[in-house]
Amino acid sequence: MLEVLQRLVEAPTLLGNEEPGQAVMSEALREIGLRPVDVPMDADALRAHQACAPFSWDVSGKRNVTAEWSAPAEGPPGRSLILNGHVDIVSPEPVSLWRNPPFRAVSDGDWLYGRGAGDMKAGLAAILAAVSGLRELGMEPLAPVTIQSVVEEECGGNGSLACLLAGQTADAAVVTEPFGAAVTVSQVGVLWFSVRIAGTTAHVAEAGEGVNAIERSFGVISALRGLEAELNVHRPEPYDAYEHPINLNVGVIRGGDWPSTVAGECTTRFRIALYPGDRVDAMRERVRACVAAAAAGDPFLSAHPPVVEYDGFACAGYEIDAGHPLVTTLSGAFARQSGAPPALIATTGTTDARTPGLYGDTPSVCLGPYAEQVHGVDERVYVPSVLQTAQVLALFIRDWCGLRE
Repeated sequence: MLEVLQRLVEAPTLLGNEEPGQAVMSEALREIGLRPVDVPMDADALRAHQACAPFSWDVSGKRNVTAEWSAPAEGPPGRSLILNGHVDIVSPEPVSLWRNPPFRAVSDGDWLYGRGAGDMKAGLAAILAAVSGLRELGMEPLAPVTIQSVVEEECGGNGSLACLLAGQTADAAVVTEPFGAAVTVSQVGVLWFSVRIAGTTAHVAEAGEGVNAIERSFGVISALRGLEAELNVHRPEPYDAYEHPINLNVGVIRGGDWPSTVAGECTTRFRIALYPGDRVDAMRERVRACVAAAAAGDPFLSAHPPVVEYDGFACAGYEIDAGHPLVTTLSGAFARQSGAPPALIATTGTTDARTPGLYGDTPSVCLGPYAEQVHGVDERVYVPSVLQTAQVLALFIRDWCGLRE
């Protein structure tokens, strides 16, 4: 398990370069006796589905790697299962802040460091370990167990959508995101958008003749902060337990090209969340109206309106009843392994659990290892929690699918 995790961490699987990680997963599946099957990213098929996150990049040649651990030909029927994890990661920049190179798997006591160690290559390693351990004991599931290593979770979830379009559904799905000793029963939706502002270039010696697009973006950011505040006033259950569940992030800003030239263009990219049950289209309209109102208060922007564009995440929130058999069965497996039940939590982030849950008639939750500094500097995963996750998954496969020795 640790060897596979180290190989995965040392594969720099950023957007557009996921293949090195998928090659590791294909080999690892063969090593435990399963046959990997590629599920390609079909751009036309993805864009035709309502769950597709808008994307402007090339997906040709990308693959999701899956494998089915099949049920025996004879025996009582069980319940089928999907075990899902993503191989893609976010950028480690600024690399200069890391204690060790981010794509070197470094062990320090019970911790393993590296970009993606927690989010979520440890979860993939735990899935492989659970299935491998049961197979080494000579056991077979009484219903199919499908393993999925998907791409593009970090930018929209279209990898898991491709698996759904390929017909991969089940009676339940577990995504091994790093939530530690917790099962997720609710998650927010997420919308990515950009605001492009055009100014007027001029020499800095005659700055009054120009309009600085970077500075004009400040008012738009301030207005969007106001929208964020509005969304946090009335917090529905279970998000009323959070002081600030809906977060706006100013993630990327690009403007100007010369210190002595008034910036003639600025594009800012944002992320904002929405509660389960809220519509993505409605959030898009609120964003558009907010930007338009900010522009109306600026004489130049009212004459040259900012352009709002969408690329990447555009997904609804998702929740499952705490009394659902998936939740209670998985919680029971966790309690037997650890001696105490897991927490049932709502998360202010989103995961691929929503795709099978909302669009594939496959109830889904997350349960995975414990990690720190996810998306941050010196990301690390607690190695004993990876083993714990594998053991819980093995017990859950027994309880959910049934096993034949």
